[in-house]
Amino acid sequence: MMKPLDNMKTNYSWVKLLTAISVATVLYSCSNTSATPGMPQQAMALPVVPVTTTTATTFREYPASLEGKVNVEIKPQVEGYLEKIFVDEGAWVKTGQPLFRIDARMYNEALNTANASLLAAKANVAKAKVDVDRLVPLVENKVISDVQLKSAQAVYDAAVAAEAQAKAAIANAQINIGYTLIRATANGYIGRIPFKAGALVTKSDALTVLSDIHEMYAYFSLSEPDFIAFKNQFAGNSIEEKVKQVPPVELALADNSIYPVKGKLSTIEGQFDKTTGAISFRATFSNPGGILRTGNTGKVRIPQQFNDALIVPMEATFDVQDKVFVFVVGDSNKVASRPITVTGKTTNYYFVKDGVKAGDKIVFSGVGNLQDGMAIVPQPMSADSLLKAKPL
Repeated sequence: MMKPLDNMKTNYSWVKLLTAISVATVLYSCSNTSATPGMPQQAMALPVVPVTTTTATTFREYPASLEGKVNVEIKPQVEGYLEKIFVDEGAWVKTGQPLFRIDARMYNEALNTANASLLAAKANVAKAKVDVDRLVPLVENKVISDVQLKSAQAVYDAAVAAEAQAKAAIANAQINIGYTLIRATANGYIGRIPFKAGALVTKSDALTVLSDIHEMYAYFSLSEPDFIAFKNQFAGNSIEEKVKQVPPVELALADNSIYPVKGKLSTIEGQFDKTTGAISFRATFSNPGGILRTGNTGKVRIPQQFNDALIVPMEATFDVQDKVFVFVVGDSNKVASRPITVTGKTTNYYFVKDGVKAGDKIVFSGVGNLQDGMAIVPQPMSADSLLKAKPL
């Protein structure tokens, strides 16, 4: 039978043995780990594609809001109760067509009052004329002084002025009666009518909006960098001349479909908006079928032509501090990063001004794992096959 002291010595020996094994294992692992960096790394096999040139048309897109060529608020010019509505919402109307009628009774009474005032004014003129005619010979014969004649003449002049004032009141009353029938001021479509027959309307109330949409205006804005690029893109000594050089533009609708009729860039605002830092443009589109309506949104697409332009797949690029880079394969299949200058883009490609040249071989994918000077095993890809798989 083992004594307690002998048992403690045996356990202690086992602990020492396990500790020695653990330390040896750790040392072996550390020695293997520290040896790994010194071992030669196997070069990665990565797809490589040559830089090529092509001729293509791309588009710069700008969000736009649409308005009809004529977009007029119809407001009453007199107050009163809306007696009749002659049109319905969405109706097409012609210039001069009746739209609304306001109760004209109070304005008819105002005309009657003005007519009565004119009759009284004419009577006063006649009476004053009699007094002047009666006093003239008396003054000429020096029967009375001319003071009385001057006083009578003043009364006559005041009566004549009152008659003119009464005539003006009649004309004003007639104008107000005319205003009670509200007519269309242009050809176009009737918008929403917020008031119903019997409602009291004032001069500040908009009865509806009349829109002529045979031609549509698309308003959009360019930031200062985009505006500079626009000026550099088109020939001309002035902005007006450059605008004339812009080819027909397209309109992408809210569902990303392209409106079938092309438009023309027509005007440009005179200055930049201080709040947004942008300048506004306007493009005009014909709208024969009435498909477009005021309030629609879309994107104006300005074409940009590239002739024999260098193209680089976006997948082959990476960004560093707002600059675009590619990895070019050089001697001994070692890669080197190069910045490129982008002048335009499509969904899959950048158009490049400089940084690479036609025929340069660049790494197509896996650039995130590369560093300058690393060697790779190139897996050649043809530019034609890439363009077929990923069209411009």
